[in-house]
Amino acid sequence: MNYKLVHACIRVMDLEKSLKFYKEALSLKETRRKDYPDHKFTLVYLSDEDENFEIELTYNYNPENPYEIGDGFSHFALTVMDLEKSHEFHKNMGLEVTDLKGLPGQKPRYYFVTDPDGYKMEIIRG
Repeated sequence: MNYKLVHACIRVMDLEKSLKFYKEALSLKETRRKDYPDHKFTLVYLSDEDENFEIELTYNYNPENPYEIGDGFSHFALTVMDLEKSHEFHKNMGLEVTDLKGLPGQKPRYYFVTDPDGYKMEIIRG
């Protein structure tokens, strides 16, 4: 059997703030949206230009408390050709961004940027 990853789902507190982050900071595009007003939630799917994998943002209407990100979850990873330019871009957006990092004994090749709900995105030199 062959399996193919199609999406990962995260719950968000503020759909518009999350969409702004994923569209502006990571250049993802909205591929589809499903509203379920009777059940009080909306699903928005975002992908890169190749559309091989999507992030599903689940917005439950009027959440009372922020969601807890489990300690077993670490991050999502995206690649970019110009790591330094991307790093500067995210810093200039005022986002929470780490310094450029590398594995022990290696040159810097990644950093992390945090979305509005606290999910970490690893940006790796492509």
